[in-house]
Amino acid sequence: MRLQLLPSTLSETGNASVQQHLSCFVIDDCLAIDAGSLAIATTSIQKKQIRDVVLTHAHLDHIAGLPLFIDDLFASLEEPIRVHATKEVIENLQRHIFNWEIYPNFSELHNENGAVLKYYQFEIGTEKFIKHLCLKALEVNHKVQTVGFLIADEKSKIAFTSDTAEMDGFWKAINAEKSLAAILIECAFPDELKKLASQSYHLTPTTLKTELENLKSTTCPIYVINIKPMYREKIVKQIEELEIENLRILEVGKIYEW
Repeated sequence: MRLQLLPSTLSETGNASVQQHLSCFVIDDCLAIDAGSLAIATTSIQKKQIRDVVLTHAHLDHIAGLPLFIDDLFASLEEPIRVHATKEVIENLQRHIFNWEIYPNFSELHNENGAVLKYYQFEIGTEKFIKHLCLKALEVNHKVQTVGFLIADEKSKIAFTSDTAEMDGFWKAINAEKSLAAILIECAFPDELKKLASQSYHLTPTTLKTELENLKSTTCPIYVINIKPMYREKIVKQIEELEIENLRILEVGKIYEW
């Protein structure tokens, strides 16, 4: 399994930076988890191969690139873009984004090959097979309905939280697994903004450390994701000071293989 967090933010020199405004993870160049930077950061190969987009929730930083991605590929699509999400997320997309007022309702449009957008609903706690991958939607704890995932291919399995605060069901699910190649978990705010983190259902370095005490495995690599860009340096410093074993920051643009 190959995973890459797509770049979403430019530095002062115009190059991709380590900061992350948008969330989009590409697996094996053919499936996207969230679509924040899907239209602006995918390679030509990824644009050709990604036809399945799995959404954790409908916040803007996780869906921003989806309308433009479909728009860019509209005429060339030989099969529809398949958006996999919960019923609530699909309804939010239809009501607030693909409604002709904000952007065209692509589910009503066709090119010469047929439909360009189709929705596929899944339930929390169920497994879904997409291409060669098995995804199980897990309960997390965000301000709106949000899911994490267990993602597996024939060789490895990883866990992914998306945006979340303190969790219960997620830890129960991954502690039941015999082996995990990696865990990706969020940490959005520094400790100084713990009140804001609590109000918006995110983690800080301190609450992250507390959450990780729920993990039974002591050997599984853990990667921090979804760091708010304005606080990145402070959050990274606070995480390093905690000296948590096997914890590291997931690098933007780097390809990880498990």
